[in-house]
Amino acid sequence: MAIRKKIKDGQKVAVNFTPRERLLVLDQTFAGPDLTVRLRRAALVGGRHVAWYTLSDLDELLGFIAAEANHSTDKKVRKGLDALYARLRRKMESYDDGLWQGAF
Repeated sequence: MAIRKKIKDGQKVAVNFTPRERLLVLDQTFAGPDLTVRLRRAALVGGRHVAWYTLSDLDELLGFIAAEANHSTDKKVRKGLDALYARLRRKMESYDDGLWQGAF
């Protein structure tokens, strides 16, 4: 079992997006402004956009990414969204805000 970094419930974590990943989320998903405003305003640091999300927000964003990946007819878009989903899922699962529930 992987060790997760403990954080407080509601604490935000830094999430990095390449410019391409940022555009995929902003242009290809139906994520609402409560999730995308942070990404639109994300500072560009070392060639990556850094946005701050709670684990709950990140989980919600993952749902939008997965939904669009599953419904996209464009193979390049689907592949990019699938890769982004996998990376962000690993990121989210590397933290524990006390609300994490493992498999039964």
